[in-house]
Amino acid sequence: MQTLHIMETFFQDFLSMIALKDYLVLFLVIALGMAAGNITIKGFSFDVSAVIFVAIFIGWAMDACGVTFSMPAIVENIGLILFIYTIGIQAGPSFFEAFRREGKRLITLTVIIISIAAIATLCAEYLLGIDSVISVGLLNGALTSTPGLAAAIEAASGIEGINAADASIGYGIAYPFGVIGVVLFVKVAHKLFRINLTEEDRRYREALNSSIAPLIGQNFIVSNANIYGKTLGELRVRFMTKANISRVLRADGTLVVPSPDVRLYEGDVIRAVGTPDAMERVKMLIGSPSDIEIPRSGQIEVRWYLTTNKAIVGKSIIELNMMETYRATIIRVRRAGVDITPHPSTRLRYGDKVLVSSSQGNVKGVSDLLGDSMKQLTSTSFLPISLGIILGVVVGMLAIPMGSMDFSLGLTGGVLLTSLLLSYKGKTGPIIWAIPSLSNSLLRQLGLLMFLTPVGLRAGSNIISVFQTYGIELFIIGALITIIPMVIATAIGYYVMKINFFTLMGAITGGMTSTPGLSSAESLTESGAPQVAYATVYPFALVVIIIMSQILVALPGLL
Repeated sequence: MQTLHIMETFFQDFLSMIALKDYLVLFLVIALGMAAGNITIKGFSFDVSAVIFVAIFIGWAMDACGVTFSMPAIVENIGLILFIYTIGIQAGPSFFEAFRREGKRLITLTVIIISIAAIATLCAEYLLGIDSVISVGLLNGALTSTPGLAAAIEAASGIEGINAADASIGYGIAYPFGVIGVVLFVKVAHKLFRINLTEEDRRYREALNSSIAPLIGQNFIVSNANIYGKTLGELRVRFMTKANISRVLRADGTLVVPSPDVRLYEGDVIRAVGTPDAMERVKMLIGSPSDIEIPRSGQIEVRWYLTTNKAIVGKSIIELNMMETYRATIIRVRRAGVDITPHPSTRLRYGDKVLVSSSQGNVKGVSDLLGDSMKQLTSTSFLPISLGIILGVVVGMLAIPMGSMDFSLGLTGGVLLTSLLLSYKGKTGPIIWAIPSLSNSLLRQLGLLMFLTPVGLRAGSNIISVFQTYGIELFIIGALITIIPMVIATAIGYYVMKINFFTLMGAITGGMTSTPGLSSAESLTESGAPQVAYATVYPFALVVIIIMSQILVALPGLL
């Protein structure tokens, strides 16, 4: 007993000591959380999500030992801003395409999630006699939606005989499991539904590639008598076939740069790059496919370049006038690991890899034009990051009139929406909004850790007092409001809507407005599917939860 007392005293003194330094607590939680996240049991690990569980434990331990501690709010806000901003910058180029392709299904799924949560809340309110304001607080805690709670309190403040502050009680009870429950569900969902993650990853990549026709290279021998002696410019090959000509081999073995004034003669062999459909059109225009090899050596140089010259970012290929200036043709663009067919109107983005066919003497000129600097691609400027975040915060503060109240996107919604738009735009004047992938990954993880730590500490310090004051009944109801929508939405999304599992997890965490849940979904795959889906549905979910909270508060007075 004496040994146990000594240990307890030491533990309490230790907690009291570290509580004097905010940054010490922050990095202690991060270090222990990352260490715990690296532990793998039968292939299962929490990865970065373990930080929140360590934070909850330390928060509970401090509260149990009577140690008063509060992490400054700026730590959580900075973490949230960095995490959300980097997600938007990374997801931006894919977001609008994903919205066009998957938007209706993902938004429908979001409505299903929030509607089921609202129905569960009403059932608890009317079947168990729970106060309507507390039940709305439970809803927002279960969905970890602080903007929804604020809207509920504001709506309840105008109703006579109702204590609007009671909503925060329900929120405080449901919030801890709202945070933990989504993280746990995302981690075990594939086991519950017996989903093969490797197969889902393969399916996702196949679907991604199928949405963009694959590019192939093929040789053709000039055998169409109707085009003998005509120039590539006269034939309008790019317009007629949607393919690019990268090399021309004369019948005598001479290599020729494929400029618009090059004439084609019987027996010449051309190298075309494009989609399978484009190859069929080339066959009809030029002649039959040929097995004759066109050497890369000689006066023709075909190689990849990096787009790092800020002066040309955002410009279309036709604006670069590369054929006239460098006798060069862009025959392929690789963006985010996906090859796309370059059109004259295709605008280059920072970090694009472009395959260019040119004369050897013009390689340096093409390299200087495009930038082609790996060093520059990996360097990071904090000026555009700071400016983007400032814009996002301002957008989040803007009040939009909605009937009797004003609606704002808040910190998260404003920063996310702004970063998506800036990333999609790519460049404004001399400012490049893109963040190199390695820097983006580091900032995103740092932001997530700074966000998870205060959230976990706060939830841990309240978890025992909440149980003692309100009992376990409301906690169970809040947990059910968290779990039931996710289970039903996963079943509907995967089996009925046929949504890829990784996209589905991103949509569910976005629909639940759970940033920690997204971190769990990210750890399941190296693809960007969860982030893109999360960014697609989160702003919509934010608005729907706010409106739903106001409806539920007003509903008793209407019935």
